[in-house]
Amino acid sequence: MRITRCQIRDMRRYRDLDMDFAPGLTVVRGPNEAGKTTIQRALELALTRKVTSTNGDLESHRPWDAQPETRPVIRLEFTTEDDEGTRKGVLEKAFLGPKGTVRLELNGDVITDPAKADETLAELTGIPTEAFFRSTASVRHHEVADLARDEAALRDRLQASISGADRGTSAARKKLERAIHDLTKGGDKFPGRLKEAGQTVAELEASVAAGEEGLAQLEEDRDALAEARDRRARDEADLAERRAMLEKARQAERLHAERDAARERFERYKTAVEVSEQLAKLHDAHPSANPLTVLRQIVTRLRTLDTRIRELTSALEGEVDVHFDMKEATNTWRPIGLAATALIIGGVAFIAYLVFFAYNRILAGADPVPLVTGVGAVALGAVLAYLGIRQRRIGSDLRRQAELRYAEIDRRLRGRSQMEQELKEAQAETATQLEALGLEDVDAAEGLLHREEEHVQLIQRLTGQLEGLVGKEPVDALAPMRDSASLEMEQKAHALEALGPIAKEPRARERLEVEVRDQEGVVDRTRDDEANARARVEANTVDAEAVAGAAERLEAAREGLASLQRRERVYRLTLQAIDDAERATMRTATRFLEKRMVGDLARVTGGRYRRVQVDDRTLDISLFAPEKGDWAVTSELSQGTLDQLYLTARIGLVRLLTRDRRPPLIFDDPFVTFDDARALRSLELLRDLASDFQVIFLTTSERYDTSADLVVELPAPKGQDVVEAVAESGDAAPGDGARPTRKAAPTSA
Repeated sequence: MRITRCQIRDMRRYRDLDMDFAPGLTVVRGPNEAGKTTIQRALELALTRKVTSTNGDLESHRPWDAQPETRPVIRLEFTTEDDEGTRKGVLEKAFLGPKGTVRLELNGDVITDPAKADETLAELTGIPTEAFFRSTASVRHHEVADLARDEAALRDRLQASISGADRGTSAARKKLERAIHDLTKGGDKFPGRLKEAGQTVAELEASVAAGEEGLAQLEEDRDALAEARDRRARDEADLAERRAMLEKARQAERLHAERDAARERFERYKTAVEVSEQLAKLHDAHPSANPLTVLRQIVTRLRTLDTRIRELTSALEGEVDVHFDMKEATNTWRPIGLAATALIIGGVAFIAYLVFFAYNRILAGADPVPLVTGVGAVALGAVLAYLGIRQRRIGSDLRRQAELRYAEIDRRLRGRSQMEQELKEAQAETATQLEALGLEDVDAAEGLLHREEEHVQLIQRLTGQLEGLVGKEPVDALAPMRDSASLEMEQKAHALEALGPIAKEPRARERLEVEVRDQEGVVDRTRDDEANARARVEANTVDAEAVAGAAERLEAAREGLASLQRRERVYRLTLQAIDDAERATMRTATRFLEKRMVGDLARVTGGRYRRVQVDDRTLDISLFAPEKGDWAVTSELSQGTLDQLYLTARIGLVRLLTRDRRPPLIFDDPFVTFDDARALRSLELLRDLASDFQVIFLTTSERYDTSADLVVELPAPKGQDVVEAVAESGDAAPGDGARPTRKAAPTSA
């Protein structure tokens, strides 16, 4: 099958792609994101995927800018060669889930049934499934070494290619292995059919033997069984009665415990309600309107102020009173001086008067008294002047002493005034604090603080008691819980009364448990006697007809066991034959694969590796390494050599598995790990392979163009994330659905 034209719509970056392929080697070249992998995936889907598929990967194939209902549509034009000659065909698939459509035209015949179309494509290409296609003929550069993708399919395909069988052996082997396992498994829980049949035969043999031996004991065993049944019935009735009483006793004990628990809860919640009410009253009846911390600060301040007032009062009381006589500080010399001056002036004036105006009288011997008076006045004035001068001196001394005393008094009064001011301030602040508290003195404040502390301590003690009783239960829920406990307590009391006297009997449960235990022992013994009697009866109730029936069942069971044993042998022989055939098939296939790989690998590696081994069972491949002188496994090879090895293996698998079919070979840059020389030799290998198979080579490099029959160049995506310049420049990239350019390359290398 050779694809001549491929059209892709609404798949990933391609909204509309139309491209041609050469019958031989076509190189599809383009940069990253040009859509090469999309083309490979489109060919895989077209050749192998059912159009009605609902796999989630189809959702990822929609273009980013497409509508939600958009799905890929792929159209292929191809030619195929067979015994009838060259035929042309057209395949078109629209992947629309359950509504998907297919149209396959081949030599005028049109097929629209999806299953029949896929079957016809598998016959044309030799590729049965998508997984098989991707394991052999469709190669991605990162999947070259992934040969074990569908191991079961590869094995079936290898066998079919050799033996011509049209059914896989893997499923047959699994069925046979499962059937053998079902027959022969020996577990006790889920035994196999053989073990079940063997057990059945053994049981029937024992039954027949027991029946034949027990006929003589039949009548005796039946009588013993009847007596044992009567005794058991009586003992069980007595046991049932005692158990009923025990159950009532246990129920009474449980009710007692529940009533006590309810009473304890009732008392606890009752106490809690009382404590909560007391707390509510205490919270509303604080001795102080101020919080305790504030009151404590105020009282502490009052204590400090009271102590300071006492200290200042004591200091002021210890000061010496300052008293001085104001008379000593007056000027008493001034009146004396004025009187002395007046007397002296008056005496002198009087004498002058007498001298100037009464001289004649004095000379005439007149009375001398007026003259003496004047002289006396002058003398008295002199005396007074002396006294005034002295008094003035004394006054000066007194003034100096007074100044010194004033200085001392001033110095002492200044310190006293400061203490008095501090005392007044302390007293004022004390009065203010006491007024704020509404108290008269500090002792009253101390008493208030003491009462408030006792009040708060009582609140804290009651709060702790409440938390100890009910924890963090809300206060509003305490009363309902108390009432609920009270109701439960009453209910349990009524239930106890309903049980009757057994509820009031002390230690009734212990007594009844002993009686029940003793009676259970009696019943167990009677049951054992009955069971033994029944066992003897069942063992002895075998009459001749029953023994004959058991013998017939035994014979049938033996025949069934023999049949299962024959079937198990047939299954094992069939499985052995399949294994032998598969080993022969795999051995033939691996030898063919080794033969084809040797030439291709030697050509690619320039003759370095000329010997290849393929494991018949696991398909593991190893090479003969010249330096090692021994076989090297794949894990010892470089990545490039490993990719070259698996590339030749895939080519060999395609030749082996497809036989006379020729599917297109699709390679997505498989030479990325090859050096230049090996890459060119590998391309020449593909070039030669193109004479038998159509090769589609997807790459980013131009170095393979000269070897191609046709080069299809894919344009790079031109869209760019431009924020501001798009609207201005008008150079927006065209859609990703642009048709690629084509050019034919020379056929010579």
